Amino acid sequence: MRAIAYQQLHAKAGDAILGRLLALYPDVAFPSPERLLGTDPALQRACGFSASKLETIRGIAQAMVDGLVPSRESALLLPDNALIDRLTTLKGVGRWTVEMFLIYTMERVDVLPADDFGVREGYRRLKNLEKTPTAREMRALGEVFSPWRTVAAWYLWRLPAR
Repeated sequence: MRAIAYQQLHAKAGDAILGRLLALYPDVAFPSPERLLGTDPALQRACGFSASKLETIRGIAQAMVDGLVPSRESALLLPDNALIDRLTTLKGVGRWTVEMFLIYTMERVDVLPADDFGVREGYRRLKNLEKTPTAREMRALGEVFSPWRTVAAWYLWRLPAR
């Protein structure tokens, strides 16, 4: 759900929105799906979520309650592609969102979010290319970084503009 908050936003904006959401639940680190669903959507919307992001977050919470989204313990046992295939069936959840979940929540070390412009632009800078690689090209180019593609992504995100 955290990845949804940060979709297409600067990290500071995502931090602020998520912080306001978490302030609604001061007694826990992160609310349970049931608690999220039991909260007035207007209160959640007032945290700064767009209507579509809030719909996605509540949809994920409902999918967790319904068993469509695996528990963390179950997810740890699933390969990356199985999680990507399973979670991208949810409305508003794309490959990038699941890859951010794999990197930041599941702490997987071999994920290269090739759809991420920052990763592709970082690679362009690293290799002094004229054009930024497409996502398809980046997936192929990124194979050389396996089994440490997440580490490569971290470095590519941080390459300075020249």
